[in-house]
Amino acid sequence: MTKPQKIVLIGSAHPLRGGLATFNERLIREYLDRGENAMIYTFSLQYPSVLFPGKTQYSTEPAPAGIPIRARVNSINPFNWIKVGLELRKMKPDLVIVKYWMPFMAPCLGTICRIIRGNRHTKIITIIDNLIPHEKRPGDRLLSGYWIRSVDGCVAMSRSVLEDLVTFDPRKPKVYCPHPLYDNFGLPVLKQEALNRLGLDPASRYVLFFGFIRDYKGLDLLLEAFGDERLREMKVKLLVAGEFYGDPKPYMEIIERLHLEDRVVMSNDFIPDSRVLDYFCAADVVVQPYKSATQSGVTQIAYHFNKPMIITNVGGLAEFVPHEKVGFVVAPDPGEISEAILRFYREGKEEEYAANALLEKQKYSWGNMIDAISVLVTGKS
Repeated sequence: MTKPQKIVLIGSAHPLRGGLATFNERLIREYLDRGENAMIYTFSLQYPSVLFPGKTQYSTEPAPAGIPIRARVNSINPFNWIKVGLELRKMKPDLVIVKYWMPFMAPCLGTICRIIRGNRHTKIITIIDNLIPHEKRPGDRLLSGYWIRSVDGCVAMSRSVLEDLVTFDPRKPKVYCPHPLYDNFGLPVLKQEALNRLGLDPASRYVLFFGFIRDYKGLDLLLEAFGDERLREMKVKLLVAGEFYGDPKPYMEIIERLHLEDRVVMSNDFIPDSRVLDYFCAADVVVQPYKSATQSGVTQIAYHFNKPMIITNVGGLAEFVPHEKVGFVVAPDPGEISEAILRFYREGKEEEYAANALLEKQKYSWGNMIDAISVLVTGKS
């Protein structure tokens, strides 16, 4: 019998909240289910409070059962980086996995991983959300370059990120593996039940915008699209479920200017994992009107609940939503977004696209992600 691998993931996890924590916990659970000796080193301090745009970084839900999580890493304390690096170098895990999502984390994570590699045993693999952030700052490329040089191989979750990787280091081992399915939010419930739980009018039809609200996610474009009077006549409402990571005023001004108060339902607290299914099951279609993107975890939640999608043709989004099969791919333009919503309802696409989503999502397994990491570790495909 093969000896279990010792695996450490460094990154966000409970008591921290959000998509990063969800991803990391789900990946480690897959390793644990396969009999590996896996655990997470999470942050004791992820962001200084002055840099965090939301209300809180912490979850109010219980810790995931059965996943060993140690809060060890302070993102802004170099002495801590050395301590954690030496601790893990001595531990000698066979594999360290790090999710990389923003250059701010490069000094911390890059320094820790350089120290770990000093044991000449541990392989370090990074799963990359973005190398070049949606909201760019001076020094981003320099910091991401520092990060890439600290690892043995890279998993890109979109082809656009894979292309970015070549510009940083064409020789660094790299593979493409799409974002796996978020299948940890519970089983779907009937639409009527979800509407009742949320206190929504069952006589209306609902389009869902889900996730943190930042400028690049294009909620303003979607609100402008809802200015189309034809949507009002069809009794279509917009359900916005997510916390503002910026000034809400510009969005509220659009709602007021276009007289959308009775057609937009705002739920702007952080949506805990236990409530996610209600929002997706209440909706007919999920719209991601992004202005820039690589990939999106929202897509993989929508797939879990077999939801049709309308997405914009930016970054890597269109890789995951086949046009006129699971949904529509349009330009990031209010007119095109409104036409897609109108077409979805006029042509009665919900049942057809939901059935196609059920088939399409089979390719997004966590086993595929583990296989991609294994290819980088062993060099064998």
